[in-house]
Amino acid sequence: MSTFARRRIIQDLNKINKDQNKSFEASPFANNIMCCHAIIRGPEDTIWECGIFHLIINFSEEYPVSPPKVKFISKIFHPNVYADGNICLDILQNQWSPIYDITSLLTSIQSLLNDPNTSSPFLLGIFFFF
Repeated sequence: MSTFARRRIIQDLNKINKDQNKSFEASPFANNIMCCHAIIRGPEDTIWECGIFHLIINFSEEYPVSPPKVKFISKIFHPNVYADGNICLDILQNQWSPIYDITSLLTSIQSLLNDPNTSSPFLLGIFFFF
């Protein structure tokens, strides 16, 4: 079944492979193009510099109008990543736009590692709890 979402995912993945980005990569699962495995390498000059982090990206048929669900499957201690791997990132919530693609999504997540969002609801909840 070829849908707009599936064609867009293939286009996004082809762009990543064409660019041969060394910071991250993504590929679909063999039996489900709507679910991808992504790898992000820790940004240079950060405490995550030598890290290799695995994520799962789940798309709906509404992609790119609706954001995918993204989750770290590698354990990572970061103020914007919940213990279950979910990510508190504005473009995955209320700031998503169809102009974003998988490259911009992974770039944003990698940038978040280097520059945590201290006004995140997750962090505010921690500070309120203590």
